[in-house]
Amino acid sequence: MIARLSRCSRLLALSGLFALLPLGGALAESRSLDTAYGEVKLAGTPQRVVTLSENALDVALAVGVKPLGSVATRGGSDVSAYLKDKAGDIRIVGTARETNLESVFALQPDLILAAPELTRDQYQKLSLIAPTLVPKGNSFDDWRHNVEFYGQALGKQQEAEAAIAAVDARIEGLKGKIEPGQVASVVRWSPQGPGVMSQHLFVGQLLGQLGFAGTAMAAELTKKPHSDALSLENLSRIDGDWLFLATLNADGDKALEQARQQPAFARLKAVSSGRVQSVDGQIWSSGAGPLAAQVILDDVEKAVTSQ
Repeated sequence: MIARLSRCSRLLALSGLFALLPLGGALAESRSLDTAYGEVKLAGTPQRVVTLSENALDVALAVGVKPLGSVATRGGSDVSAYLKDKAGDIRIVGTARETNLESVFALQPDLILAAPELTRDQYQKLSLIAPTLVPKGNSFDDWRHNVEFYGQALGKQQEAEAAIAAVDARIEGLKGKIEPGQVASVVRWSPQGPGVMSQHLFVGQLLGQLGFAGTAMAAELTKKPHSDALSLENLSRIDGDWLFLATLNADGDKALEQARQQPAFARLKAVSSGRVQSVDGQIWSSGAGPLAAQVILDDVEKAVTSQ
């Protein structure tokens, strides 16, 4: 690993200088991006893109760019199923928690799109491979910010704005089918038990736009993405008018099915009124971007129109 990075460093020289070079040799407007680690200037259209977050991959695919590599979705060994068809034969270069630098280097990218959580140490190493773009903020910020940021980095700003507008238009069309103020609870179910998702994350923002309110517990989660796992005795804390139950893998599915057999689960208001919807946890609990938004809105529309 050290030898490979050292050779990479000699080949690419200083990352700051490389960031000013044209990407892929194609002509496009020069642009300057305000990133988490300072200003980065780009020129040209990238030809060999690597995304180090599923959010970045979602945006890239939404604007018509097919990256060479990306990270595996949480709880899986590949990208999320909803992205697989568009992503095609994409190289997995790590997980949301850890990037394989050698795998990234082997792809010879001319642009790397990373998550806001990327550490400075990782950023410095990746920047020796190619210009590395890290958006400011965190996952509690307006989801549109990263769409615009990644779109600009890819030289696809107009396409990114169009993708956002399509989501907003879909929301406006769906709002009329939803009674304002109903409480929607989004719960990630794992073998340890149910955890309430913060209403300030991506899915919560979409539900808020649709006119839903969140549970008191979800509203309190302003720094953590989800609550600690709750016992079956505390299930009332996840209840609402609507209950969206997300699992990440087979173990979570099994745990949820076992919970459905418990009397405490059957007593929930959302359950007794038939307003429970099982959803894909790879999208509902960790996804973000225009393509994820459309899948979430599909799930919501299916739920509210089945009543």
